[in-house]
Amino acid sequence: MEGQSSAVNTPANRPVTRRSKSYGRSCVEPPSLFWQTPGHLTTLGHRIPTSRRAAKSHNITKKVDPEQVALLVSSEWKLSYVTPLYRFRHTQLKLYSKHLSAFIVSEKQQGVAVEVGLETGFKVTFSAVLGMAETEEDAETIFIQIHSKPMFVADSSKPVWQGWLTCVNGDPEYLRSLPPDFVSLPLFCIHGPESLTALVKSWFQQTFDCNFGSLCLNSTTLNWLAALWTGCHSASNIRYLKLAWTMPTQPPLDIAYTVNPQDAWDLWNSIHKEDSADDRINVDEVQHFMNGLETHFFRHFKIYLSSGTLMKVSTALGSAHHDGKIKIGSSDYITTLLTLLTECALLKTPV
Repeated sequence: MEGQSSAVNTPANRPVTRRSKSYGRSCVEPPSLFWQTPGHLTTLGHRIPTSRRAAKSHNITKKVDPEQVALLVSSEWKLSYVTPLYRFRHTQLKLYSKHLSAFIVSEKQQGVAVEVGLETGFKVTFSAVLGMAETEEDAETIFIQIHSKPMFVADSSKPVWQGWLTCVNGDPEYLRSLPPDFVSLPLFCIHGPESLTALVKSWFQQTFDCNFGSLCLNSTTLNWLAALWTGCHSASNIRYLKLAWTMPTQPPLDIAYTVNPQDAWDLWNSIHKEDSADDRINVDEVQHFMNGLETHFFRHFKIYLSSGTLMKVSTALGSAHHDGKIKIGSSDYITTLLTLLTECALLKTPV
C-alpha cells in the first residue's frame, strides 16, 4: 500500500478567506461556537441530528480495494479526533512516508522508547484509501503503516503500528467553510503501541499544525449503534446483541446483557416502521428501543440499567466501547459506522 501521488486530489476549492497557520489549538481549550478568520466570522454548523438514515448493506469492495478494506476490518481500533490539517496534500504521501520514518528514527536515536525492540529500523507507508469518501466535501481516507525492519534479517518486515484518518459524510456546511489550506480528516483510528502512537501524533502536530484528543463514545452514541445494528438483522443476521453496563455501586457492578437477535429485532420492528425508500430513524425510536430492553431486564433482575452507564455494544456487525474502541465486523455496514463516528469526532473537535 504505497502512497498514491496522482489519483486523488485534496479538497481545496473552498471560496473562504484564508487565515493564519494558528488553526490547530490546544485540545484543553473549551469548544467555541465560532472560529475567526480575518474579517470573517463563521458559525460552525455542528448539530446533533435527531434522525438518521437506517443502515443499509453496501458491498463497499465495489469501489474500494478489497485488500485495503480487509485492513480496516482486521483489528480493534482506538479512536481519537484531530483538528484540520494545515497544508496536507494527498499528492505528497510518499514524501510524508519518508519524513515520518526519519522522524521516528531520529526520536529513537535521542533515547525515546519504542516498544518494538532495540535492533530494528522502520519503514513507513502512507496510502490513500480511494472510494471511502461519500461526498465531494469528504477528503479521501489515509492509511498509515509502520513496519519494523530487523537489522540483520534481509527482506523481513512486519507491521507494528497501523492507523487511518477519515471523513465520511462530514458536516458539509463545516467542511465548505474551512479555509483552502486546511483539510479535515477528523477521525483517527489507531492500532499499535502507545509509544509509536505518540510519535506519529507528534509528527502530525509539528508538520500540519493540528491537535489530537481522545474520542470516547457516550451512551447516546452507543444507543444509536445498538438500534442501527439491530435494524440490520432482517437483512444481515446480527447473531447476537450484547450490551454492557457499569452501575454506580461500591464496588462498581458490571452487568453483561445478551439479547437473542430475533427478540431484539421483534422489539425494534414493533417500534420502527419502514415507510419510504429514504428510511429514517428518529431519536425517540432509539430511546424507546433501549427502554424496552431495560424494562425487560428489570422484570427479571429488579435492576434499573438506566441508572448506570452503557459501556459497550456488540453484534456480529461490529462492536463499540465507551472508552473509544471499535471493531468493524462487517464491511457492508462500514459507511453507517464511520458516518456516526465522523460526526462524533467533529462535535468533539475544538475550534
